[in-house]
Amino acid sequence: MSTLRNALAAAAAALSLAACGPQQSPENPEQTQPPAGAIDSAQGVFNRGSTGQLDPLFDKAAAEFNVPADLLKAISFSETRWQMVAGEEEFEGLAPAFGVMALRGERLERGAALAGVPAELVRTDAQANIRAGAALLSASADELKVDRADLGAWAPAVAQLSGITHTDAVAEYIHKDVYATLRNGAVAESADGTLIASIMPAQVEAKFALPAARALAAGPDYASSIWRPSPNYNSRPAGTDISMIVIHTCEGAYSGCWGWLTNSAAGASAHYVVNESGSEISQLVSEANRAWHVAASYDCSLNGSKDCGLNGVSVNHFSVGIEHGGYASQSSFPAGQIDASAKLSCDISRDRTVVRDSYHIVAHGRLQPNNRTDPGPNWPWSTYISKVNSYCGSTSTELVIDSNNANNDSSKGYIEVSANWTSSTNVGGYYGSGYFVASTVAASDPATFWFYLPAAATKTIDAWWTAATDRSTTAPFIMWNAAGTKLATVNVNQQLNGGQWNTLGSFSFSAGWNKVQLSRWTGAGYYVVADAVRVR
Repeated sequence: MSTLRNALAAAAAALSLAACGPQQSPENPEQTQPPAGAIDSAQGVFNRGSTGQLDPLFDKAAAEFNVPADLLKAISFSETRWQMVAGEEEFEGLAPAFGVMALRGERLERGAALAGVPAELVRTDAQANIRAGAALLSASADELKVDRADLGAWAPAVAQLSGITHTDAVAEYIHKDVYATLRNGAVAESADGTLIASIMPAQVEAKFALPAARALAAGPDYASSIWRPSPNYNSRPAGTDISMIVIHTCEGAYSGCWGWLTNSAAGASAHYVVNESGSEISQLVSEANRAWHVAASYDCSLNGSKDCGLNGVSVNHFSVGIEHGGYASQSSFPAGQIDASAKLSCDISRDRTVVRDSYHIVAHGRLQPNNRTDPGPNWPWSTYISKVNSYCGSTSTELVIDSNNANNDSSKGYIEVSANWTSSTNVGGYYGSGYFVASTVAASDPATFWFYLPAAATKTIDAWWTAATDRSTTAPFIMWNAAGTKLATVNVNQQLNGGQWNTLGSFSFSAGWNKVQLSRWTGAGYYVVADAVRVR
């Protein structure tokens, strides 16, 4: 194992991040924020917040149901990168996926019955989920009369388990995902180096029909994509300007995602789908046409009160949608996927003159919050927008420090809070994926937004919060330079002006690590909200 781990470790160097445990909010104890972590999605070593050791669970389930352990692991890796996901419905008619095996709908129910466990346990418990997946795979092997000693002969059973009905998509899934994982091997470690799961490389080929032999044309708008046209689109209204890019997660793996969206029965589509490693992008709808990816009309109050003239207009009219293989509940996103997607967003924004900021490159969940959260709380927005600007040659020096460090570039800025601050999404209008909240007390226990300046400069500081009647009317923001000198204290009324940037003023900061602190030390009986700070 050490040989494989050492050989693959270069692929995941510097990706280890400490996992942050969920914290409950006093506003609503059920609202929590998932832990952060890091993944390198190429077949190799990747690090993330630990779900515990999975290898023994795969081995035990494989022995119980007489299926190959590494095949079971490869299916799980291809579906979830060995993460326990709690899916949501991204496409109508496609049930949410759950657990490390990404079981959904009738397959989850049948797997639970075959494994003799309650369906709810399969949704929430890794061992039950793996056993249900193994039981389904074994039942398919019986039905298809698979030679259980021949690893390549299991491919039709894997296809049946996947639920993918598109002929080329299921062939891609078998050959380029599951069996490629078996050939290349994979290792997962927690942030502290504890082994979670592993597959040793094996010489094996799937006994399954290859995708149709034909030249794959490039997408009409993005040369680095593959053209896989979907019938699910219509024309944009005459004179419509494309002004927004919407970021989605498929709530499933890449092959099944584009396979589903190219099916007329799906009634949904997106312009693009980006795979987990960033090595492949499918274009499904021409950018000039209207893809069906957001089932909501625009409401500017959900998006920083920007572009309010579009209120009541279908988001699909003026946006381009990008789906990503993966889940809103995953702890982090592969670096390769983020990089490839940022290049794509740069291309779209350049060709369609979309503003490159977080109001115009925006989460599906922000625009349709009643029933969507994707791409979830751990999409790295600060890094992503910076990459988009970098690929497009922009030189903006604006820096946003979010309340979720998974969204921050820690070399430029990060937030620091004590355990007395709790994460919440209870009040809408927050920046990024949520905010921190704490009650007011006569004590120094601030939320600290750190930011680095390579040279002394005068910078304007803006703050974002969510407004409610229980907020402080005198929330104190304190500006400090890198030498530890207090520059100013600005008291703000957080019962007003929520869901937007509010300017605190311009201040002369020094070279090094400066900070903006939100103190709890103000009038008793209220809450103060630390959501995001912008340095410009």
